[in-house]
Amino acid sequence: MTERYEYVPHRLLRRRVRDVASGTEGVLMAVINEDVSDSVRHHWVELAYIRAASGREFTTPVGNVEPAE
Repeated sequence: MTERYEYVPHRLLRRRVRDVASGTEGVLMAVINEDVSDSVRHHWVELAYIRAASGREFTTPVGNVEPAE
């Protein structure tokens, strides 16, 4: 079985960021290149895992992440 994800380095890891799609802020915990397909054909997406103030983590495409001011 092959891995369906891989960790990706990012300059904002462990820093406060904002998801531009939702406006939610939190700490960038990881960026993962993840196979989100449910079939034999692979579809890879880079997802940012952000931990909000509530302690819950959510994902967003890494292109939606910007430094929080």
